[in-house]
Amino acid sequence: MRMDPANPVPPVVHHRVGMDQVPPHVPKELIRSAMIAYGSEFLAAPHDYMAGLHETMPPLWYDVGAMGNAWQAIKHEDALHVLRHAELFNNEDATPFPRDPDDYFYFIPIEIDPPDHRKYRNIVDPVLSPKAVLELEGRIRQLANELIDGFIAKGECEFAEDFGRPLPVYVFLELMGLPLDMCPTFVSWAIELLHSNDRAIMGESLRKISEYLKVAIADKQAHPDDKVISRIVHAAPNGEPLSEKEIFGFAVFLFIAGLDTVFATLNNIWLYLAENPDKRQELIDDPENITAQTEELLRVFSVTFSGRTVSQDTELRGVQLKKGDKITCILPACNFDPEAFPNPREVNFHRPRKTILAFTVGVHSCMGAHLARLEVKIALQEWLKRIPEFRVKPGTKIEYRPGGVVGPEQVPLEWDPATTA
Repeated sequence: MRMDPANPVPPVVHHRVGMDQVPPHVPKELIRSAMIAYGSEFLAAPHDYMAGLHETMPPLWYDVGAMGNAWQAIKHEDALHVLRHAELFNNEDATPFPRDPDDYFYFIPIEIDPPDHRKYRNIVDPVLSPKAVLELEGRIRQLANELIDGFIAKGECEFAEDFGRPLPVYVFLELMGLPLDMCPTFVSWAIELLHSNDRAIMGESLRKISEYLKVAIADKQAHPDDKVISRIVHAAPNGEPLSEKEIFGFAVFLFIAGLDTVFATLNNIWLYLAENPDKRQELIDDPENITAQTEELLRVFSVTFSGRTVSQDTELRGVQLKKGDKITCILPACNFDPEAFPNPREVNFHRPRKTILAFTVGVHSCMGAHLARLEVKIALQEWLKRIPEFRVKPGTKIEYRPGGVVGPEQVPLEWDPATTA
């Protein structure tokens, strides 16, 4: 049945959890429990763990665990198939965030499939197109240097707090039309929602986000501007204004999506560069190759997963998938597929160009992909121009939070101020 975003109802979805809820069509030899995103082995070194799945797991398996049962796809080719065929793999119930069934809303546009999906993308695409985000280049460079000014002379910083998070989050809040001084509060809500794995905590975080955004939406209704939330509030695709539920679901999804992914990506990259001075020097010595360098780092340090619901019986890699099954594309693992990327663990800045899955593909590809690429590129250029030599503070233990966005919690760095510019 076609979804009505203006009048949302909770989907009828059977969430299977545990061995006693493995459906009979799943071959016993394909049942595993990998504890992706929350197991201790995963959290010890997430990207190494996901790269290693190609040696320890079948190309497609049925994962059983406390967070829910689902097929897991780790092959690049399979992920492209799943993500590009919305008619077979839909986004109904695509997000794990708890919602009040009596006041339900869809996360827009991620939970809306074609044909309705495009009308929502058209509202924000003018702000997030390649041409539009290039207009932000000067502001992003300015902000990057202002942040570096705050700690460069100290010879140290906690990268995550001092640069990795504020750079993309400030840019995002300015785009949305939300106050920068609320950044610490917004971030705390996002962490509770994305990394707690406790539905009570997630529900309380979503409640706080919802209450805040309802006030922000009302303010934009009364005081329109050219920012994203205001564009959504005042949008009228095909001459029809969006309903209250559509506006709210759209604003909430963008709020959640914009606070954690680029931050986690930057943390991963800077940890790697701090531990691999030869690769850092290669970036510095070949500035004209920055686009390929950025793309390769995004391939190796992608941070999210992409889940779907099987909408009709189908077959993948000779395995029968039934309507109602869940399937997750483990995007970082897909980016380590040796059939798609030879010697995949090597960071190779001259690797032949091929579609990476850092931002998914298909109709539900990340709306902020062009902005994210630009932010990573500028962050690399401006940081390495001023702090070319840096290292992880001795004695640091790198830790990762469980959850659907993969990145180190803290990255304490140090350098000799005499080597900076």
